[in-house]
Amino acid sequence: MYSDADWNSAIHDGNLSGNVSVETPNYSSVINTATASRKVAEVKGGAVELVTYVKATVGAGQHAANPMLQETPDPVSKVTWDNYVTMAKVDMEAMGLNTYIAQENFASVVKVTVDGKSVELPAYLQPGQKPGTIGIALGYGRGANGENIGQAAFQTGEKGEHLMLDSGLPMPIGANVFPLTTNIDGNTIYANYDVSIEPMGTEYPLACTQIHHTYMGRDSVVRETTFDSYLAEASKPKGAASWNMAHALNVHEDTNHDGVIDARDKKSTNAFDLWHSHPVEEVGHRWGMTIDLTTCTGCSSCVTACNIENNVSVVGKDEVLRHRDMHWIRIDRYYASDYSLEKGEEEGVGVIDSYGRMEDPSENPQTVHMPMMCQHCNHAPCETVCPVAATTHSNEGLNQMTYNRCIGTRYCANNCPYKVRRFNWFNYKGYMKFANVNPAHDSLARLVLNPDVTVRARGVMEKCSMCIQRIQSGKLEAKKADTAVLDGAIVTACAESCPTNAIAFGDLNDNGSQVRSISENNRSYHALEEIGVKPNIFYMTKVRNVDSNKA
Repeated sequence: MYSDADWNSAIHDGNLSGNVSVETPNYSSVINTATASRKVAEVKGGAVELVTYVKATVGAGQHAANPMLQETPDPVSKVTWDNYVTMAKVDMEAMGLNTYIAQENFASVVKVTVDGKSVELPAYLQPGQKPGTIGIALGYGRGANGENIGQAAFQTGEKGEHLMLDSGLPMPIGANVFPLTTNIDGNTIYANYDVSIEPMGTEYPLACTQIHHTYMGRDSVVRETTFDSYLAEASKPKGAASWNMAHALNVHEDTNHDGVIDARDKKSTNAFDLWHSHPVEEVGHRWGMTIDLTTCTGCSSCVTACNIENNVSVVGKDEVLRHRDMHWIRIDRYYASDYSLEKGEEEGVGVIDSYGRMEDPSENPQTVHMPMMCQHCNHAPCETVCPVAATTHSNEGLNQMTYNRCIGTRYCANNCPYKVRRFNWFNYKGYMKFANVNPAHDSLARLVLNPDVTVRARGVMEKCSMCIQRIQSGKLEAKKADTAVLDGAIVTACAESCPTNAIAFGDLNDNGSQVRSISENNRSYHALEEIGVKPNIFYMTKVRNVDSNKA
């Protein structure tokens, strides 16, 4: 037996040391696996197979009343505030369902029936899904019978009021699909092979935070290679490998000295500058971040952590539908496409039409997740257009917002090439529209707001601050200890919450820091490097282990 002290120590340390004998549990008395397997095999398959699953956000329903998790986009579909029926494109086209979903393009509603039990949900096109299968998330539809599980678990209208059912009860978010699961001798089977699905002829709005699915061949956004290709050029310097070539722009001069001015005459993007550069003296701090696309799984833990740390407002489904979500960090999910400009040239298809075809993902696409936040550009386009100097550059490399200067012109958002700035269209903590979705309306919930971070007002632009409050706190602690700021002493909320350590933060002026080492790796690159804004965020080329079994 272990004492309370042993238990507390294990909780504190995260592990239990010592010799522990582990017995394999015997479930034979409660689960008859042979009978269950036989009965599952006896099930006759229909035309459609249903698979139910649990989302990483609301779980099996235990977090259905948490508005922050409801507004966290699904890592794959990027849908918020709803569950839906995922379907293959060929199945949706055969049924005449809408395959393009946006603010003014609603999803088609379908009726799914299993053993006489039915639910009606919107259909969502999921690239890579096998034809003849559908998927629905569990955990939604809570409160349909009037249970008091929290005001954020119910649908709200354009004015923030709860939408009501004909019964007079508030309308729950999504539909409960637990009745569509099967129970065999006490075992819950989450897949069903005898399912019917039919279109209802109605439409339903789905609030998606990303409606484009491929990066259409733009390797300046996402770069990837195979493991074998990486090994073949792993020793090359940064910018020299074929899978991470430094960007160059065409110039009207004979740079290669071949006597001809043509498309082969190029100069590095570093040779062109709209700003008067000043030398980097490497005095003091220059904060930066690295993001490894190989290890990022798109789980969205960083999104939720950032929201909580920085008092980011929850705005509800109606505002997300209008693309007014306030997330400081988003995770762009891109699918691979079978089409390319080279293929279009072979087929005689024009460039514009080729790009249009490249918007369609492959039937079985590879996927990449790319966290995107303010890049804290050293040559930031947002800083040059602000008429009141509300966004400026600090001497530590950060792009900073001065909220009480901002007059809401939104010029900075227009000029940001990464589209990572968010505008406060409303007073989210006071306007009645958000009373049912924003925790800041509740006097008790307001106590969990971070006192180190300003709650922004209406008419103010906001964005990632690189957790400046944590930076200042870390510098203060180092000053009190009369030491330099040690590498790893300051960690941003997104980096701290990342389960795969894909995000690293530190001082780029520290030659021994982790971010300095990673930023100099030949896999590192800047997103949209060709525009020359010189970000302090470095991405690592994604390496796929697809050519061999090596790992």
